Amino acid sequence: MLWLLSVLRSAIFYLIYVSGTLLIALVFFSLVFFTPKRFRHHFYLTWCQFTLVSLKAICGIRWEISGLDNIPEQPVVVLSNHQSGWETFFLYKLLFPVCPILKKELLDIPVWGWALRVQNPIAIDRAKPREASRSILTQGVERIHEGMSIIIFPEGTRTPPGKYKKFSRGGAKLAIAAHSPLLPVAHNAGHYWPAHKFIKHPGTVKVVIGKPLNTTKGDDSELTAVAETWIRQQLTEINSPAM
Repeated sequence: MLWLLSVLRSAIFYLIYVSGTLLIALVFFSLVFFTPKRFRHHFYLTWCQFTLVSLKAICGIRWEISGLDNIPEQPVVVLSNHQSGWETFFLYKLLFPVCPILKKELLDIPVWGWALRVQNPIAIDRAKPREASRSILTQGVERIHEGMSIIIFPEGTRTPPGKYKKFSRGGAKLAIAAHSPLLPVAHNAGHYWPAHKFIKHPGTVKVVIGKPLNTTKGDDSELTAVAETWIRQQLTEINSPAM
């Protein structure tokens, strides 16, 4: 019975999510040429808020945050583990304004892709990892200097809870190049929004925000290792019975 209820809730969520996404994109695209440039990022924020509210109301996915005081007032480079789609919405909302990093093929989607394109995101080609890394570094520095944070998932792909992949050094390199703090974030969203799964499970996502790392000290390898170790420790604590 609980499984059937989860299926029904997930189906309702996707129905509302797809229709709402299309509506938001149409409204935005009709207004974008008559509004200030800053408005473009509020479009993405509205979409993220809409998705999170829908998940909470329909699927019962809530969140609990610790370490909010660790978020600097200046733009940052965020290093977060990647378990699901949930954190892409949540971290954008939490750290707004943020410059999205996305697959370039998403820009070709009718209406939705057009709305994304005018936001001037960092669009990368995953089939060309070296070129993608260069784009993130050069464009990322520009966006940070424009006042936007950058979210990096150093595992490179979604990793199920309990499994780990070695972190890439791209986020640390970007933070060093931009003279920006490196902010580690850990969460267990994969338990409630499993990657590549239709069914969403009710529960509370735990999010832990660490202290920002000073990028004027240490190299990219050292900073990445510190962030990776901290995130793995937090995931162990989050998933322990005591939590």
